[in-house]
Amino acid sequence: MPFALALCLWASTDGDAAEPPGAKPPGLLLVANKGDHTLGIVDPAAGRQLAAVPEDGVTGHEVAASSDGNYAFVPIYGSGGVSRPGSDGRLLRVIDVAKRQVVGTVDFGKGVRPHCAVLNRGDGLLYVTTELENSITVINPHSFQIVGTVPTGQPESHMLAITRDGRRGYTANVGPGTVSVLDLQARKVLAIIPVCPVVQRISLSVDDHWAFTADQRQPRLAVINTATNGVQTWISLPGIAYGTAPTADGRWLLVALTRVAKLAVVDLKSMEVVRSLEVPKAPQEVLVRPDGVEAYVSCDASRQIADVDLRSWQIARLINVGAGADGLAWAGNW
Repeated sequence: MPFALALCLWASTDGDAAEPPGAKPPGLLLVANKGDHTLGIVDPAAGRQLAAVPEDGVTGHEVAASSDGNYAFVPIYGSGGVSRPGSDGRLLRVIDVAKRQVVGTVDFGKGVRPHCAVLNRGDGLLYVTTELENSITVINPHSFQIVGTVPTGQPESHMLAITRDGRRGYTANVGPGTVSVLDLQARKVLAIIPVCPVVQRISLSVDDHWAFTADQRQPRLAVINTATNGVQTWISLPGIAYGTAPTADGRWLLVALTRVAKLAVVDLKSMEVVRSLEVPKAPQEVLVRPDGVEAYVSCDASRQIADVDLRSWQIARLINVGAGADGLAWAGNW
């Protein structure tokens, strides 16, 4: 696949009060502000957005961070949604988190709607869903060069989860309502799992035994057994789900219920919802902090992130960010 590398420098700006660039705290929260076309850099300790870096592209939905937290990778998806009209993005921006500047661009060579970026801790490479090519594109995060592709065997491969050993990938294929199981070393499809008419988002349990994806027609979550590559059971939910994330101890699964503005908590022993918390409108993505103490929920319609205390199961605070808050990443050592 053709690619081009371009080095760029843009000053970062913030709609509130941007702080000057400098050494970053031990951990920063990154948020893709879709409506603003910016990457928000948030100090979670202070509970505020420090800066918003213009992506110079329409629009970045998701973000990944390098293993040392120094760089953010933002695929520029385009102006539409999955299977909807709009521009087809062809770029990925590389942002220096401390400098708050775009310092590199990967050009996929044509419109591919790059969407979800995941850093593989097994091989150290960056994997990006390239939706219009039914594939995952593999990028060297140090040289910003494309080094390969992995076919998914399905259209609309929107989101990606990777096992902890880095060997397997799982994509949520939205319109087909399937999950592709990928061998990331051999770069081939191992299985395609039928789930339901339309799916969204995907995550893995801490032990990689389960994959979770949300039915977009019914309020339920599919639980896929990764040993058998089939749907093992369904979890009934109080509303249609979007993003999910397990807690660090592997006991709970946090589920963003986008249409009812709640965060559901699933007990992974009983596979049942045991509590739910009210959050601002249109929760999208859930990120559990590496220390397992707090979780963050991006809320698209409110320009806010809900900071959830996982010890008390309370909303600790709401953090104001940009319009269309969506993808989240942690910039700091995991």
